[in-house]
Amino acid sequence: MKLILLGNAGSGKSTLARRVIAKQSAACLSLDEVAFLAGSERRRLEDSIADVMRFISDNESWIIEGCYSDIIESILPECEELIFLNPGVETCIAHCRARPWEPEKFDSQEEQDDNLHNLIEWVCAYETRSDEYGLRRHRALFESFNGKKRELNYSSEYE
Repeated sequence: MKLILLGNAGSGKSTLARRVIAKQSAACLSLDEVAFLAGSERRRLEDSIADVMRFISDNESWIIEGCYSDIIESILPECEELIFLNPGVETCIAHCRARPWEPEKFDSQEEQDDNLHNLIEWVCAYETRSDEYGLRRHRALFESFNGKKRELNYSSEYE
């Protein structure tokens, strides 16, 4: 399995990755792990892509999940299936509000909670963004992929 999960923050990428891995063993990489330096400063794109390519070469079966079209575009030829999670902004907001503490991203639940307002604002801009995180770029990436692909619009389809 060589699967890429693409979608807005809160769309269910990490949840779907866990469900897939429960059924079929695979290494999993969240692009959040390779996209940023300490804090909110993005790493050089070339460095992020190099880390992802190392992950791919080190693992026979993998899932990569994220919202970074600029990284995914470079690794798309390596994948066997692309799933675009697009449940709508309101669902993404609900998922963000219900998200358990993510110790890999935040030092405490309180720090994560303090960031929730910013995250929701960011999620709300999904449909109007023109950057690598927005619907426009995700849709273009999905449409350009000629391999096996699916767009999931409802959380109930994430089985």
